[in-house]
Amino acid sequence: FKILYTVLIILMIGLLRYVLLKMINRSVGDIKLKYYWQNMVRYIAFILGFIVISGIWVEEFRSVATFFGLLSAGVAIALKDPILNIAGWVFILFRKPFTVGDRIQVGNNAGDVIDIRLFQFTLNEIGNWVDADQSTGRVIHIPNGRVFLEAQANYTQGFSHLWNEIGVMITFESNWVKAKEILMEIVQHNSANLTGAAQKKLIEASKKFMIYYNTLSPNVYTRVKEYGVQLTMRYLCEPKKRRMTEHQIWESVLTEFAKHKDISFAYPTQRFFFNRKEGKGREETKER
Repeated sequence: FKILYTVLIILMIGLLRYVLLKMINRSVGDIKLKYYWQNMVRYIAFILGFIVISGIWVEEFRSVATFFGLLSAGVAIALKDPILNIAGWVFILFRKPFTVGDRIQVGNNAGDVIDIRLFQFTLNEIGNWVDADQSTGRVIHIPNGRVFLEAQANYTQGFSHLWNEIGVMITFESNWVKAKEILMEIVQHNSANLTGAAQKKLIEASKKFMIYYNTLSPNVYTRVKEYGVQLTMRYLCEPKKRRMTEHQIWESVLTEFAKHKDISFAYPTQRFFFNRKEGKGREETKER
């Protein structure tokens, strides 16, 4: 009879869960809200089923203390990793180091969080063999217990913007002052709309975290390298628009530099000196 009751309870809870999920799919339009309600129904159904079925079978033990003692000892030994994952799930839900939609990095894995479940969370992978934090098309399932073992970097939470840098190398013979002015105009044009939004986000983030910057304006920094003058553009951008902003800035740089003959890109070169004829002291230089 207990086996029969257990099967009936599982079927009833499963049917109730199915009906509620259907109602949520029909009545809730917002994708993110629908996701949260669906997960809530799944978790409640699981917990309710566990409590009711445990109540049926607990009488088989001499006492409730014996039941929970044996259960906890067996679970601790045999289900160490699943318990760690459940604890990680509780930590993620209440502490919220990240939520669905955030772009994060855990260890060597980075991506956008697309699902959080009882034992694992799922990322839409970015980076790896793809440049500029673009999606690879792969989905990565990571155990929840990893949040206790590895650091998590959140691209979205808090400040919600990233500082991005693009270095442009020009020759020593180039007019670096003019080049710097051109780059400053380009980076200001491509990040003007972001600075105002970033200022609002920074004010919000400062209420939760100790985040403070003296300035959010874009800038161009000068540095001398072995084979030229490096001009580095530093600006704010949204995490998911990093590649697009780089694309727009580089196209503007190539277009503007092509208009000025006194500005040339620098690149590594080698020079070879050798005598054309021995004893004549004449030298020929080849450069590549």
